[in-house]
Amino acid sequence: MRLDVNLASQPYEDTRQFWMRWGTGVALIAILTLGLVAETIVSWVYARKDQKIIAQIQEQIASRDRERAQAEAFLNRPENRTIRDRSQFLNDLIERKAFSWTQVFEDLERVMPARIHVVSIRPEVDEYHQLEIKLQVVGEARERVNDLVRKMEESPRFKQPQIKSETQQSGQAQGDNVEFAISALYVPSVSQGAK
Repeated sequence: MRLDVNLASQPYEDTRQFWMRWGTGVALIAILTLGLVAETIVSWVYARKDQKIIAQIQEQIASRDRERAQAEAFLNRPENRTIRDRSQFLNDLIERKAFSWTQVFEDLERVMPARIHVVSIRPEVDEYHQLEIKLQVVGEARERVNDLVRKMEESPRFKQPQIKSETQQSGQAQGDNVEFAISALYVPSVSQGAK
């Protein structure tokens, strides 16, 4: 068998090198694509599980809401109103009694930086029945108050501390030239409620 190859009209091409380069690239892209498809499928499966869990939790919430509505309807009956009002009054007294000024001062003493002075403390119960502490503090610079807020965030007793306002003071004692209003949720210790 005779092959006629004219290299002048058909130059030699090394197709093996071409297919090695492009074949490797295509294989890597295919592997990457398969990996992404597998990750997408796994994420979709987990999302389905999460959706089922969310649906169960929403059903539990709806069930608790129905129970609460039935209980409120029962308490709102005319024959039960006096018992409801008395129980609310007693619950409010218990909440107020559970607040310990001594414990609050001890907790504040642990987080209070130097050269910051507390002017006033006002405890309040918010609409979610959480105890909120509103502080008025004075100091020389915002950095010290930022340090106080940071320490309050790290404390197990204070949650979500925020600087609400900042007011420049004139004619005050040396170093107490800025007043800050700070609010934070207060979580009393478990042993404190038992006292």
